[in-house]
Amino acid sequence: MPQLNYAPTKTNLLKLKADLSFAQQGYELLDQKRNILIIELLSLVDQTVDHQSRVERALAEAYKALEEAVFDMGKLKVQYLTGAVNMNTDITVKSRRVMGVSLPVVETVFTERSPYFSPMGTTFWIDSALQSFKEALNLLGKLSELKISVLRLANEVKRTIRKVNALEKIAIPDLRDTLHYIQGRLEENERDMFTLMKMVKRNLDAKRQRARETSRG
Repeated sequence: MPQLNYAPTKTNLLKLKADLSFAQQGYELLDQKRNILIIELLSLVDQTVDHQSRVERALAEAYKALEEAVFDMGKLKVQYLTGAVNMNTDITVKSRRVMGVSLPVVETVFTERSPYFSPMGTTFWIDSALQSFKEALNLLGKLSELKISVLRLANEVKRTIRKVNALEKIAIPDLRDTLHYIQGRLEENERDMFTLMKMVKRNLDAKRQRARETSRG
């Protein structure tokens, strides 16, 4: 039985052949897209795990350095010094595309100026904490970029898989079944027409033969 509602005509046969070819090409392209997306997704997942660990280490080092500075200088003086840090942080978000999917690109830029305090009488833990927090902030920007990219790619992979499965398991089989059905019906009609033409020819030949015999008599 046909899966699609098409009359068994040569016009529909040609149309179904074109539709099947188009569906197969679409399947191949989507299958390639799925594979590329999965490879990119797995790469970003690995990078995300790595950056998560690096962020945790950087934050642990930063807070450790800050605790040491408080221990050496006292909490009030450290609070004063942190408020005197003269630095700007610019975070820009751009984008890149992977197989039509827009992914963020986070860039963190630090603009440093001379601090509003004298380094005399301060502990080196202040500089250590500052550098560690800068590293952690930079890594956090990259980590957010990676996590958002992973989510978007995962969603696109799911959508692409649904499309691939729909073509592979529903659309293409239905088109093939319907194409096979119409081809069978057309071949059957041709055989019936051939048989009918043979019968008509035999009848005509018989009539001509009788007509010749009658004319001779």
